[in-house]
Amino acid sequence: MLGITHKFAFGAKGFAIGVDEAGRGPLAGPVVAAAVVLGDEIPPGLDDSKKLSARRRAVLDEAIRGSCCWAVGIAEADEIDRVNILQATMLAMTRAVATLTQALAAAEPCEVLIDGNLTPHARVPEWRWQARAIVGGDGSEPVISAASIVAKEWRDRIMCEAAREFPQYGWERNKGYGSAEHMAALREHGPTPLHRRSFAPVAQLALL
Repeated sequence: MLGITHKFAFGAKGFAIGVDEAGRGPLAGPVVAAAVVLGDEIPPGLDDSKKLSARRRAVLDEAIRGSCCWAVGIAEADEIDRVNILQATMLAMTRAVATLTQALAAAEPCEVLIDGNLTPHARVPEWRWQARAIVGGDGSEPVISAASIVAKEWRDRIMCEAAREFPQYGWERNKGYGSAEHMAALREHGPTPLHRRSFAPVAQLALL
């Protein structure tokens, strides 16, 4: 579990936390969720991280982490295999929000806005906050857009670092997704400890 916050004062009406994840689909690496509270100065140009160029996303990530409260939560590959990717995503989201609210001390959010159509409510026992799922929220709600960017950039850094230990798979380029390069390396070298062995392409190759 990882997190950090930038301190600022909250108004009497409370505040919303935006939450999004990165890495549900890859064959390797963790799923990463980010929780963000926007500061008084909202970085311009926030949008769904998938719609942004890598350069623009990196600039916005730095701006968000420099001017907003934020935290990340992680579920590793072995945990994904143990509980399934949906539940691992819900756990990562819960960890991100828990880290952020703990860092904010007495301040509690009025609502947690989550991209998608599901929330951790009733899925993770530790989840205790009022939550609302918003389909397409990463493109329509700036606070979720900010979380989308932080989660994506954080996970990309993890995969680029992992690529130094396992250079055969091209993770610095494919970030663990099942690209042709990645699949060819899997066939030649087999899975690593960072691969999700419950995912069909990895499970099938592991049996060969």
